[in-house]
Amino acid sequence: MKPKKSAPGEMSAATSRPARTPEAQENYMINLTMKLVERRLLEGTASSAETTHFLKLATSKNELEKTKLEEENKLLRAKTETLQNAKHSEEMYEKAIAAMKKYNGLGEDDEYDGVDIDTQYPSLFNDFSGSGMAWK
Repeated sequence: MKPKKSAPGEMSAATSRPARTPEAQENYMINLTMKLVERRLLEGTASSAETTHFLKLATSKNELEKTKLEEENKLLRAKTETLQNAKHSEEMYEKAIAAMKKYNGLGEDDEYDGVDIDTQYPSLFNDFSGSGMAWK
């Protein structure tokens, strides 16, 4: 028996090649379902659930929900980027403080290892020898 021929532009299940990824398989199944429902709508045999589904897609409420989801995704991406930038800034501050300590002779590579700069020299970062200038 010969396989059923499909109309031009349609993919038949027997002649299509298998999906390579789960996403491609999902898209293929969605495409088949959409074509089936389209045919049922044109023939007048679509169920009330199928008809209602596509009526809901046409409402403005659905468009607002879609826009809201897109904006929430943008917000999540922005929050993620902010957290990554904060982590990068913290690393840069730590490197800058380490460089200042090393420059002042209190770095890790010097003979002063183990000296706590805050307890040994409390006024070092608070006041410049009575000049009235302070670190902030």
